[in-house]
Amino acid sequence: MSTSAPSLAALAASDAPFALIARDSDTVEVLTGEVVDVDLLGDIPLVARDGTPREVLALVPFRQVRERGFVCHDDGAPLRCLLVDEHTSLPRADVLAELPGAPVALSDAGFDIADDDYADIVRRVIADEIGRGEGANFVIRRDFTASVDADPRVAALTWFRALAEHEQGAYWTFAIVTDGHVAVGASPEAHVSATGGVVTMNPISGTFRHPQGGATVATLSEFLESTKETEELFMVVDEELKMMSAVCSDGGRITGPRLKEMSRLTHTEYMLRGRSRLDPRDILRETMFAPTVTGSPMQNACAVIARHETSPRGYYSGVAALFTPRATQVSDEPTHDLDAPILIRTAYLVDGALRVPVGATLVRHSDPYGEVGETHGKAAGVLGAIGAVARDTPGSAGDDDAPTGPRARLAENPDVASLLASRNSRLADFWLNPQSGGTDGPFTGHRAVMVDAEDRFTTMLAHQLRHLGLDVTITPWHAVTDEEIVSAELLVCGPGPGDPRGLENPRIARMREVVAMRRATGRPLLAVCLSHQILADSLGIELAPLTRPHQGVQLRVDVFGEPASIGFYNTFTATVPAGTSRIGEAEVSADGESGAVYALRGPGFASVQGHLESILSRDGLRTLERLVTEAFAPTSA
Repeated sequence: MSTSAPSLAALAASDAPFALIARDSDTVEVLTGEVVDVDLLGDIPLVARDGTPREVLALVPFRQVRERGFVCHDDGAPLRCLLVDEHTSLPRADVLAELPGAPVALSDAGFDIADDDYADIVRRVIADEIGRGEGANFVIRRDFTASVDADPRVAALTWFRALAEHEQGAYWTFAIVTDGHVAVGASPEAHVSATGGVVTMNPISGTFRHPQGGATVATLSEFLESTKETEELFMVVDEELKMMSAVCSDGGRITGPRLKEMSRLTHTEYMLRGRSRLDPRDILRETMFAPTVTGSPMQNACAVIARHETSPRGYYSGVAALFTPRATQVSDEPTHDLDAPILIRTAYLVDGALRVPVGATLVRHSDPYGEVGETHGKAAGVLGAIGAVARDTPGSAGDDDAPTGPRARLAENPDVASLLASRNSRLADFWLNPQSGGTDGPFTGHRAVMVDAEDRFTTMLAHQLRHLGLDVTITPWHAVTDEEIVSAELLVCGPGPGDPRGLENPRIARMREVVAMRRATGRPLLAVCLSHQILADSLGIELAPLTRPHQGVQLRVDVFGEPASIGFYNTFTATVPAGTSRIGEAEVSADGESGAVYALRGPGFASVQGHLESILSRDGLRTLERLVTEAFAPTSA
C-alpha cells in the first residue's frame, strides 16, 4: 500500500472515480482506478488479465437479491466495481485538513412519506405480515430527500470530512464517487468480513436516541431493559446465524453483546465468527443481505418489502465490498479477503437529488409512532453529521437529540456492563461456546434428508444434527423427489413461513404431500414448526392463529415430562382441549391451559413447534436429541 496519493483537490477537479475510506482513527485510504459494471457477484473481476489477483471495491445494490431467487423492485442499479490501480494510506489529520469544510446547502428537504402514512404502513405490516405468520420482523424504509446545487464531487469531499470529524463509532466512513453517482456514509455495521478463512458477521439492532444533554446510565439502562429492543437483537442474531451456518463448517460462535456508541445513537451488537473456505463472492451471495435492514426470514422479508415499499431501494441495505488480495497466496484457498459494511447511514447524490434512506425494524411489540421517531433519529444522525442540519441545536429533521460534546463511554460502566452480560443468560450455550462433536455423536453413521420450506433456520438445525453425528443433506421443498421422501433414513421436514392451512400456496401444499407420503411409509420422520403444524393437522388436531404471535419468544414448556427452555417463532399453533395427552396414535405434549401443542410423538415420528436450533433455545440440543431418538424408535408390529 502506497503512502502517496493524487492531490485531493485534483480528484475534486477531475472526472476520475475514487473512494475515500476511514477504517481507523489514524488514516484515510484513497483508492483510484477504472470502473466497470457487472451483472452478477460471480462476475466481479478479482483477477487481472495477466492472471494476478487484484483489489476491487464493489457497490452491491439491493437488487442483487435476485441472485438468490428473491423478489424486489428492480431499478437496474448497477453492481459497480472500482478496479483499484492505486491504494494509498494517508494520515487522517492531513487528509481532513485538505478537504472543503463549508456546509453544502439543501433545499426542498423532507421525507418522501409523511409521518402518518409511515405509521399506517407500520400498522399494516404488524397486522397483515407478522400477524399472519409471514415472519418475525421486517425493515421498511422511507427516504429523506432534498435538492443540492453544489458540485457533487465537492459535496462528497465536504460530507466525508464532516462525517470523519463529527460521527464517532462508525465501522467505515467513506465517500465513493463514480460517474453520475456519489455515496457518502458512516456505516456502523460490518455485514460480513472474511480474513484468512475466518468469517465474521456483526448483527446490530436496537436504537437508543440520545436525549438532550447526552445519554446517562439511567436512560441507557431503560433502553437495555426494553423487551422490544432485546427481542429485536436476538431475532437478527438468529437470522445471521442461519447465514453463518450456510457458509461456515463450524456453524458460527457468538460473542458479546456489546454497545455500539455513536454521536447521536447507541446500538447493541453481537459478533459471530466461523471458518470457511468459500470464495468471498460466494460468501457475500449466501449472506445477502443483513436481517437488520431487511427482516426475517430473509426470502419472505424481500416479498414483504416489495409489497410495502413503493420504490426501489437502490444501494440501501446492500454493501460496499472491498476484496483485497491476500499477502500470501495458498493453493486451493481463496485468493482474497473481504470487508463489507452495510450501506446504511449513507447519503446518495445523483443529478442534484440527495437521498438518505432510513428504516425501522418492525416487530410484534412495535409502536407505529415510535418507529416514525426511529427513522427521524437515523436521518438526523446522518444529516447532522454532514452539517446538512444544525449539529448543536434541536429541531431539524426531527432531531431533538443533538450531542452536546464529548461524553464518557457508558459501556465501561459496571451497571451497564452487567445489564448487557445478563442477556446471555437467556441464550443457548451451544452457540456461545466452542463447538465440538459430530464424528462421535449419538447418531454417527446415520443419514438424514432435510426438506427446506423456505426458512434458513434449516441450516442451523442441520448444523446441530451434524453435531449429533448425522450426515445431513438439505433439499428445497420444490426439489425434493418422491424417492427421497420415502427412502431417506430420517426425513426432517423443516420450518417455513405462512399459514399451514393455506392449500392455495404451492409450498404449503407440497409440504403437506411430503409429510403425508412419509407418514405412510412408517419410516422415521421429524417435523419442525410449520411441518409440526402440518403433521398435527394430519392427525386431526385443530390449527388456529395465536391471539398474539410468538415471534422471537422464549418459553419454558414441558416436552414429554421434561421441562425445556425453547425459542418460538410461530403465528399459528395446533391446539387440543386442555388436559389432552393423546390423539389417536400420537402422544401430545401441550400447554395445560391453552392446549397449544408443543410436541408430538408416535410410531416413527416426532415433532416440535419451537425452534430447537434458535439461540433462544437453551435446552434445544438436548430436546433435539430426545426427539430424533423418538423418531428412530422401532415401531411395534
